[in-house]
Amino acid sequence: MPEAGSGIASVGVIGAGQMGNGIAHVAALAGLPVVLVDVKPEALDKALTTIRKNMDRQVAKSTLQAPDKDAALARIQTGTEMAALSDCDIVIEAATEREETKLSIFKSACAVLKEGAILASNTSSIPITRLAAATDRPERFIGMHFMNPVPVMKLVEVIRGIATSDDTFVAVQALAERMGKTTAVAQDYPAFIVNRILVPMINEAVQSLQEGVGDIRSIDAAMKLGANHPMGPLELGDFIGLDTCLAIMRVLHEGMGDSKYRPSPLLVKYVEAGWLGRKTGRGFYDYTQDPPAPTR
Repeated sequence: MPEAGSGIASVGVIGAGQMGNGIAHVAALAGLPVVLVDVKPEALDKALTTIRKNMDRQVAKSTLQAPDKDAALARIQTGTEMAALSDCDIVIEAATEREETKLSIFKSACAVLKEGAILASNTSSIPITRLAAATDRPERFIGMHFMNPVPVMKLVEVIRGIATSDDTFVAVQALAERMGKTTAVAQDYPAFIVNRILVPMINEAVQSLQEGVGDIRSIDAAMKLGANHPMGPLELGDFIGLDTCLAIMRVLHEGMGDSKYRPSPLLVKYVEAGWLGRKTGRGFYDYTQDPPAPTR
C-alpha cells in the first residue's frame, strides 16, 4: 500500500473461479487496475468470458453504460505467475476454502508482493489471525469476505485479525465502499457473521431431511413461504456448494467445540458421493433436468 491513508490504487486477485472473477469485475468497474492470477490459463479465459457476459447483462439492464463496460474490461490483466502481482497495492485471495491451499498461496504471494502491500483473504470461515500468522505481514493482513454472486450482492464482511493495523482496516473499508459495497465488521471468530448463522441453518435443514421431518420440496417451500427467504436452505446449499457448507461446519465444530455444529451425516454423504450442488450438476436437486428435480 502507498503511504497510510492515501488509498489503494491497484488490486490483485488470486483465483479466477466464481468469487475471484466477481471480485475482479467489481474492482474494474470501480476504476481500479486489476491483475487476475490463476495457475490454469483455461480458468482465466473462462473468467474473462464470465465477466464480459455479466457486464453485458448489466448493460442490457441499463445499470451500466457500454463505454464504461469496455473501459472496465480493459483494466483487467491476467497471468499465471504470482510475479504479476508485484505492483499491486492489495491482493485478495479467492481460492478454494481449504486452509492448506490458502497457506501455500500466501507463501508464494509474499515472496513477490511489495513491502507495503495488503494481503486479504476472501475466506468464508477460516480464522484470519491464524492465516495472518503464516505470512510476513500480519499487520497488513485482513479478511474481506464477499458474498456470491459478487456483482449482485451488496455485502462485504471485513474481519480484522489480532495483528491487523488500523491503517489496513481503514484502507480496506474504503476499498469496499469504492466497489459499491456495504461493510459489516465481524470479529475473528469461526465463520464470522453470515456463515455462523447461515450454514448451521442449512445443516439443520439437511438433518431435518435425514430424519424425515419433511422432504426436499417441503423444507425449501416452508422456508421460502414461511420465513420469506428468497431460496430454500437445501437449494441454497446447492448454490453455495455442499463441500463448502461441510468445510464451514467443520471449522465451526472444531473452533467452537459445540455439538450443535456437528455436520449432518447426510451432508457428509452427499459430499462423499461428489454430489456438491449446481457446480457438479447434482446435489439435493438434479440440475440435468429442467426444472431441477429433488434427488431424494
